[in-house]
Amino acid sequence: MSECHAQQLKSGQRFFEKVLTIFEEGDSGYAPAEGMFTVAQQVAHTAQTVVWFTDGTFSPSGFDMNFPEHEAEVRQVTSLAAARQQLADAFAQAMKIFGAKSDEEMAAMFPANDPIMPGVPRSTAINGIMDHTAHHRGSLAVYARLLRRVPPMPYA
Repeated sequence: MSECHAQQLKSGQRFFEKVLTIFEEGDSGYAPAEGMFTVAQQVAHTAQTVVWFTDGTFSPSGFDMNFPEHEAEVRQVTSLAAARQQLADAFAQAMKIFGAKSDEEMAAMFPANDPIMPGVPRSTAINGIMDHTAHHRGSLAVYARLLRRVPPMPYA
């Protein structure tokens, strides 16, 4: 079953990266409005969250809830190429970790008081990764449209 989880992650990565093909390095700093994440920061945030879900799922201390620190890290990213590498590394790590877990480990429940995934199987974190990744894939599709570009269909 864990190989199935790794394949889910691989598909999500492929869909996300397909949307990125519309952007160039020169688009790294584009943001629709002041205060919003740039193209590069959208990708870096997505990568960071893949790592966050992966680490939080199996860490004895749970999810790192220091969101101001997470945002500050993302705000420092200025290169789309660097952010894309972060994304590739994050998904590779997630596939390795989730892919190595036994069915029993994946079925183990999060604590009932977990602030993110209360009382659900740890495998549910993959749904969180996929949903969050799709959300930012959609944001980037809007960015592309605002740049007068047509984002590619991610599933083709």
